[in-house]
Amino acid sequence: MINATKGVTRENAIVVEMRVSEDLSLPARSAARTDAGLRRRFRGRATRLLAVAVVLGYALTGCSGVPADLEADKPTQTSAASPAARTESGSPAPVSASATAAPPWLGMRVLPVGPQGFASAQKTPPELRNRSIVTVDDLPPPADGRFHATVQAVPADVLARSSWTKDCPIAAADLRYITVGFRGFDGRAHTGELLANARVADDLVTVFEKLFAAGFPIERMRISSAAELNAPPTGDDNTTEVFACRAVRGRKGWSQHAHGLAVDLNPFQNPYRKGKVVLPELATAYLDRADARPGMAQPREQAVQAFAAIGWKWGGDYRSLKDYMHFSATGG
Repeated sequence: MINATKGVTRENAIVVEMRVSEDLSLPARSAARTDAGLRRRFRGRATRLLAVAVVLGYALTGCSGVPADLEADKPTQTSAASPAARTESGSPAPVSASATAAPPWLGMRVLPVGPQGFASAQKTPPELRNRSIVTVDDLPPPADGRFHATVQAVPADVLARSSWTKDCPIAAADLRYITVGFRGFDGRAHTGELLANARVADDLVTVFEKLFAAGFPIERMRISSAAELNAPPTGDDNTTEVFACRAVRGRKGWSQHAHGLAVDLNPFQNPYRKGKVVLPELATAYLDRADARPGMAQPREQAVQAFAAIGWKWGGDYRSLKDYMHFSATGG
């Protein structure tokens, strides 16, 4: 193919040589034949070298991993979708050597509930004393590994799988569907989702962008359904979320979560404690706040500072109880 388009064929070269030889004297014809032979050899070598160069070029391109179409290497923007079913193949191998897969019994052991409506606090299982579980993706992670966020009106399918009903103290139109990047305990970038009050949506994006930049790890961030909120306790949940249409724990009034004005951050690393009640019930190892471990909200550190910067209060500062997971716009 190269000879047919770029060079002179062997037959053409012979014809040229014959025409030249008819018009020249014997010495001249001899010199012309010698010159024509040299030209054929030169062209043959050049052709072979060019073919080798082309083959090498293709080989090097394949080995280098450079995409043929540079546009294909650009991250694509995808619209927020409903989380897929949780599977163990959802996330790539962890970057952090300390991250491990969830124990097979996680979320499966139902705890008996006492007369106060809570299960008894229990000793933390050894597998969760330094909880660092690999995130299983509910939404596609960012292709470029960077922080991304979206804020939009709540899609109908998202609202349908949330805990919102017409009896909640906030209208659906006053909620926003937010997706934000977060850094998992596996060290990788993931995409989380939140429902929040429209007036605090942008502030929350600012907070989670700061946490992402600081490398503050979050295990999971997704919207819970009413069935999940009311399910029997297993004592080991660790979902970071905002909106939950429920009452204040132990009371009848609406929680700030029901208004989309509060965040529970890594509940297992940051448990709630009031008297003998601990939530999640298996998170007792994390009541020792002096034993600092990844994912814990600590005074004067990333999470507490990030929320303080938007004027939110921290439940770790409460006096009558401690709610280390809880941050709220109103302080309640």
